[in-house]
Amino acid sequence: MLLLPLVICIVLPATVFADENGKTESEKTRGLEPILGYISKTWDTLTRSMQDCTTVVDPKLAQNSVLYLPAELPVPADVKELQGRCHIQVKMLPEKITRPGQVDTSRLDPPGLLYLQHKYVVPGGRFNEMYGWDSYFIVRGLVRDGRVDLAKGMVENFFFEIEHYGTILNANRSYYLSRSQPPFLTSMILAVYEAEKAAGHDDKEWLERGSKYAAKDWEMWAREPHLAGETGLARYYDFGDSPAPESLKDETDHYRSVASYFLNHPEQDRGYLVRRAAGAKHGDAPTVGRRYSVQICDVATTTEKPNCEQAEDITLSRDFYRADRSMRESGFDVSFRFGPHGAATHHFAPVCLNSLLYKYEKDLEAIARILGKEQDAEEWKKRAAKRGENIHKYLWDAQRGFFVDYNVDRQERSPYEYITTFYPLWAELATKEEAAAVMKNVGKLEQPGGLVMSPYESEGQWDFPYAWAPTQLIAIEGMRKYGFSGDADRISYNFLSMVAANFRHDGTIREKYNAVTRSSETAVKAGYNINVVGFGWTNAAFLVFLHDLPQGMVEKLAEEQARGGE
Repeated sequence: MLLLPLVICIVLPATVFADENGKTESEKTRGLEPILGYISKTWDTLTRSMQDCTTVVDPKLAQNSVLYLPAELPVPADVKELQGRCHIQVKMLPEKITRPGQVDTSRLDPPGLLYLQHKYVVPGGRFNEMYGWDSYFIVRGLVRDGRVDLAKGMVENFFFEIEHYGTILNANRSYYLSRSQPPFLTSMILAVYEAEKAAGHDDKEWLERGSKYAAKDWEMWAREPHLAGETGLARYYDFGDSPAPESLKDETDHYRSVASYFLNHPEQDRGYLVRRAAGAKHGDAPTVGRRYSVQICDVATTTEKPNCEQAEDITLSRDFYRADRSMRESGFDVSFRFGPHGAATHHFAPVCLNSLLYKYEKDLEAIARILGKEQDAEEWKKRAAKRGENIHKYLWDAQRGFFVDYNVDRQERSPYEYITTFYPLWAELATKEEAAAVMKNVGKLEQPGGLVMSPYESEGQWDFPYAWAPTQLIAIEGMRKYGFSGDADRISYNFLSMVAANFRHDGTIREKYNAVTRSSETAVKAGYNINVVGFGWTNAAFLVFLHDLPQGMVEKLAEEQARGGE
């Protein structure tokens, strides 16, 4: 008989480490448990899939929505089951789509959800679909919260969009088939790849597949009509030139307000308004959208009948509507950054877009080296170098210490100072001297609740006095990359404490905040005026900022939250 040595296993209680004051780690952050619990639960609340009847619902439209499938895709089993259980209408797209703008979206009636294979997290509220740039920040939050599988599924959905819908879409609705959104795909791919690698799964095959989709997405921005003149840079460009369908319910007075603005500021009207005498035939002017009847009167101060000019019809031009849609592709809707109400968006080479494309090129270079494809890596390196050279040439204003957008038509830099000046820091294309100059101007944007979008109060939600999570994250991480950790700590703490204070007040996390009053109360008059509850990218920024803060500041925030802000 074989005798085995006796092994005695002693299970010891988990060691609890305490500081010199006897506080454990959980005790130090206990005040943050409610908001962290909210974020954890909200990932599930905001998750959509083809097993959920509410996925197809579109809060932005009054009419019922349908589910559209790619023309070349056999009806999946989950769609058949969803159709029977939820009594939804399912249609096939009329043709295989290979590029944005290929189909006239107005002919897809009623508008509908575009099928995706995997679960995804929506921003919240009226945004009940998977968005192009929201998803990057959501992916960052999911990875930080250990939800890597869900994050990877969202990236896979973007591969599916490129394959079957021609590009990464603004979001997966039929009326978004004419445009994309700011390009973050390589950043999403690397976030997931590095998280899996840290967990012991180095999936180079998936990384290679992702790089091919990212290269295809990059190509869209590197050819007409997304080229910004002769600058060698890119621009935002929507293929549609009619009112944006998603604006017609929640933004009912938006286009009327735009027309009114240009009537009252004729010096800024560069063909955005089209006028004609009342009663003229509709074919007299190349316009679309609603018409507004205007009669200008010299109102008398006496009882005499005022003198009035002949009534005329006013409508917005097709070029304005293309700009309005392109502004929505930029994600910054509504801001006056690209002219009043974004009326010249597609006439600019923007800092944000070109910084992101530079990062695409550097990321694809890095991925190629990981995969041992040195020739490809060198090609991407050259492309990044050329774009970086053009960004410095056209977008860097050394006198002001700001990266700014470039007006291609006027061949001049924009005077509009904007938070996107930090994008070149995040993409690591700024020189040390440029980064230092940008940071000297941080006071122009810093407020008690973080960084405002701009110093200008336009009544648009992407201008003063509002602070948004995605641009906070870009700016803060850009600062850290150039060694401005003290500024990054201070500003991110102020943003976190503002979000936490409002959570104490109403138990929600919002899309945006007033950084001056440190409140979620907003007074937006341009575009939709809702401050949406959810909210995907704010949840994500909270987790990322909290992780990057020094421990002492985390404890301070937790104590402040536990005391109720006293």
